[in-house]
Amino acid sequence: MSETTFDVVVIGAGPVGENVADRVVQGGLTAAIVERELVGGECSYWACMPTKALLRDAAALRAARSLPGAGAAVTGELDPAAVFARRDEFASHWHDDGQVDWLTGAGISLFRGAGRLSAARTVEVTDADGGTTVLTARHAVVVATGSSARLPAIPGLADAAPWTSREAASAQAVPGRLAVIGGGVVGAEMATAYAALGAQVTMVARDGLLPAAEPFASELVAESLKAQGVVLHLNTQPVEVHRDDEGTVHVALADGTDLTADEVLVATGRKPSTDDLGLETVGLMPGDWLAVDGTLRVLGGDGVPVGDGWLYAAGDVNRRVLLTHQGKYQARAVGDTIVARATGAPVDDAPWGRHAATADERAVPQVVFTDPEIASVGYTAAGAEAAGLRIRSVEYDLGAVAGASLHADGYTGRAAMVVDEDRRVVVGFTAVGPDVAELLHAATIAIAGEVPVDRLWHAVPAYPTVSEVWLRLLETYGRTA
Repeated sequence: MSETTFDVVVIGAGPVGENVADRVVQGGLTAAIVERELVGGECSYWACMPTKALLRDAAALRAARSLPGAGAAVTGELDPAAVFARRDEFASHWHDDGQVDWLTGAGISLFRGAGRLSAARTVEVTDADGGTTVLTARHAVVVATGSSARLPAIPGLADAAPWTSREAASAQAVPGRLAVIGGGVVGAEMATAYAALGAQVTMVARDGLLPAAEPFASELVAESLKAQGVVLHLNTQPVEVHRDDEGTVHVALADGTDLTADEVLVATGRKPSTDDLGLETVGLMPGDWLAVDGTLRVLGGDGVPVGDGWLYAAGDVNRRVLLTHQGKYQARAVGDTIVARATGAPVDDAPWGRHAATADERAVPQVVFTDPEIASVGYTAAGAEAAGLRIRSVEYDLGAVAGASLHADGYTGRAAMVVDEDRRVVVGFTAVGPDVAELLHAATIAIAGEVPVDRLWHAVPAYPTVSEVWLRLLETYGRTA
């Protein structure tokens, strides 16, 4: 058993853990990072990058076919083998050499193996050969182990060898028939991808399709999926699943419907990757999400930071927001906070302070890469009302904007803006339509910056762009005052 000491030890070398370690090193401290799988984590190999690569070819093809000249130049159909090959490139063929090189160049020490808390500020790493290294942190240990797919307790499901998001992201062949259980982002995106690749897709969504989105956005995606041949079974759920001796998957639904498929993808949520982290050594329950305070220190059952505040949690594992970009945002805040506390500098944890992850609560951006895309940030109208805000929400036909009509023939979309009437600032924005992802950052800046509506009148959108929808929303807001 070898032992070594660093200022900070990070468990988990996904994008969140990498960013924590990088900020710490940039702040003049030393950092070690522990990883049991691939450096780069879920996003690099089984989520963000490979899944968007699966979706991109079909989106480009749809864009070309929506214009008469470009459409006339397009012949043939999508080539699944070429799509998978490009996806493999973005997943680095499931090798992490490049990410390891980045760690080395950044001055971060990598320890491969399973990391577990064994005492205060102490992480025990067990490698693949059973060797053990004890890492001691002078200032902080950060848990950045993320989350993994959760399998619901449906009789027979676990024995049916279901796909999770990992298998869907890394598959090497298109199943003839794919059943998708779950109507959230993963389910909707993978239904979009595999339908475009030629699979007959059936979705089962107990809570409806994309229930967290504005209803008008979910409805447009549902219409598009059905137009692509996807069969939707909404507001029902599987009661039994089994795979027969020939490999066919049978899914029995609560409404009496029986489905058959070659593969079944389960996309019903996530669970924290905390089962084997030694949480019991600090009085926490293995397998639980980690509650944190405003600076992301892990809290015990009494609501007080563990120990003297040396344990932090960033990314999915703290359940604040399960999105890679938001986890990286938390990582920047955590890294800077640890450096400040280690060097005796002030900690600015007031709302929107340098060391506070305020955007987690007020300005979370997200793109759902379905056809059409959904881009949203901040509250939906229902979410804002549930939060107790006095709001006014206005909508506009995105297809009526000059830039949209140029972008694609028959452009169909919609946008909504949610305004806090007491402060007269935008607190929510949603757009649904082809290629709306690039509209999102303007809305994010407006919300995070708490720009008054009266000042937004002076943010003139270029003509003719789809961004002119901002002017139309503000005009609609003014007319309905």
